[in-house]
Amino acid sequence: MGMKEHQAWHANGFLATLAAIAAAAAAIWCFVSGNADDGSAGMNVLGVVLLLLALVAFSSLTVVQPNQAKIITFFGRYKGTVSDSGLWIVVPFTVKSRMSLKVRNFNSQKLKVNDASGNPVEIAAVVVFKVMDTARAAFDVDDYETFVEIQSETAIRHIAAQYPYDTYEDSSVISLRGNADEISGRLLAELQERLSVAGVEVLETRLSHLAYAAEIAGAMLQRQQAEAIVAARQKIVDGAVGMVESALQQLKHHGIVLDDERRAAMINNLMVAIVSERGTTPVINTGTLYN
Repeated sequence: MGMKEHQAWHANGFLATLAAIAAAAAAIWCFVSGNADDGSAGMNVLGVVLLLLALVAFSSLTVVQPNQAKIITFFGRYKGTVSDSGLWIVVPFTVKSRMSLKVRNFNSQKLKVNDASGNPVEIAAVVVFKVMDTARAAFDVDDYETFVEIQSETAIRHIAAQYPYDTYEDSSVISLRGNADEISGRLLAELQERLSVAGVEVLETRLSHLAYAAEIAGAMLQRQQAEAIVAARQKIVDGAVGMVESALQQLKHHGIVLDDERRAAMINNLMVAIVSERGTTPVINTGTLYN
């Protein structure tokens, strides 16, 4: 069971400052009075006590800035956290460690990982986080900032290895390139699970870099281009078939009847005219198909 943050005892520091100043002034008065009256040793003792109280009060003061917390430890024991901004007096003889509560970014390095298809890819991400539990961040991990960096890169590697870089045959398969938002969401969930032990809340994760590794970038670019050409050709063919079917239906609707051979010739000519990359040159047949 890890540490859990709780509020430390703290009181108004301005009132404590006034009390400490008053005690110091009273101590000075006691010293002056004791020296004036050689037989009054009690005044000097009282002055020493008041001066010690003033010094203890001054040493117990602490200033907490906005979006900052002070972790209070008393001879090695955690006494609580002061997260309210202002001037406060806390338990005397304690160590007051400062910790930032501001939102911070961590930009990971470009990591080389094998995706689900075994292809080496380069991936990097931005992690936005803040400390939510100062006790866990201070005492449950050695250095929470280093912990965030290491766990972030580990989570990025784990997520990248679960999905392919891209998919062309099946658009329903989640890929790193095609489903960036969903990948970021899954990265956030996994990273939050890893960092909860350190009292850190992950606010957002985004992929900042994604590319094939240099050794296969050229080959994969050619593959992408070839697959894109095939996909485009498939759309053209599908559209051409639909247009030919529509043309045949319109001829039938207008009562124009074609036998099988003429229908096949018409379909062939229309498909060539539609699918061809270059403009087609019409050829007028002055005879018949049966000559």
